[in-house]
Amino acid sequence: MTDIENTAGKPSGWERSLLEKLALESIAEQRSARRWRVAVSLAWLAFWLLVFIVIASWSSGKHDGAALEKHTALIDLKGVISADSKASGDKIIASLQAAFKDKNTVGVVLRINSPGGSPVQAGYINDEIRRLRGLHKDIPIYVVVQDICASGGYYVAAAADKIYVDKASIVGSIGVLMDGFGFTGAMDKLGIERRLITAGENKGFLDPFSPLNPDQRKLAKEMVDEIHRQFIDVVRAGRGKRLKESADMFSGLVWSGEKSVAMGLADGLGGLDYVAREVVKAEQIVDFTESESFSEQLSRRLGASATEALWNSVAEPGAAGRARLR
Repeated sequence: MTDIENTAGKPSGWERSLLEKLALESIAEQRSARRWRVAVSLAWLAFWLLVFIVIASWSSGKHDGAALEKHTALIDLKGVISADSKASGDKIIASLQAAFKDKNTVGVVLRINSPGGSPVQAGYINDEIRRLRGLHKDIPIYVVVQDICASGGYYVAAAADKIYVDKASIVGSIGVLMDGFGFTGAMDKLGIERRLITAGENKGFLDPFSPLNPDQRKLAKEMVDEIHRQFIDVVRAGRGKRLKESADMFSGLVWSGEKSVAMGLADGLGGLDYVAREVVKAEQIVDFTESESFSEQLSRRLGASATEALWNSVAEPGAAGRARLR
């Protein structure tokens, strides 16, 4: 009686095995379908992300071309001036060229808020401003300083027709620095030996992991002095007789905007709206600043630039000793 009840009430061994197999196959099928749906969703997400990147990259840097009236063209120069920043020579020059080329541009305002940066990039921008002024003699270019226009920022500003500041702006720092770190003392304490093999006696120029060579220090000082003389020449050429030179004007000091006007480093007090309305006489402002592409913004936010800078300054011999207008 027990065997019959067992046979009638419960599945036998082969039936149980079959049911388990069917259940496992059903679960596997459901998992496979779920993975496929996820894969398709990710593929569509990647597709639309790619479309967005292409559109964003294509449209970035485009100014509002709908302005048909006479206007003041604006270019923003913000942050450190370097080859891979928003204030690189390429980006600012492209913006300047577009602004001067526009047939409805009455005047150009370069709005600067920068502590300085690369003398090379600042020099590129300065040269291009002077070239464009020569080509478009009827279109003046003015600099409007926000919080700071120091060192490389002022190197750029000196090329403009006039410079306007706020009374509390920071202006000046006409000097050059080349800085770095020396780790030899720490290495001695930690028992670390520097093994540097070079072909060329100065290939490890200003290597932070080697003792400072007096001859290399002398060469570095001569180099920054030469760049400093170039900087001074640019300021004198741009400002001319407006400069009221003093013993400390080119010492690297900074001054308030109000003081800079008295010294001839700037021409007057005023912001963007004031210059557009009262100086350029075209109140409508059109922004010609070339923006970063989506991919550039993404790369910057992920820290690619910071990683590269850290590698250059620490891992590459002598890289920490680059001259900067800051």
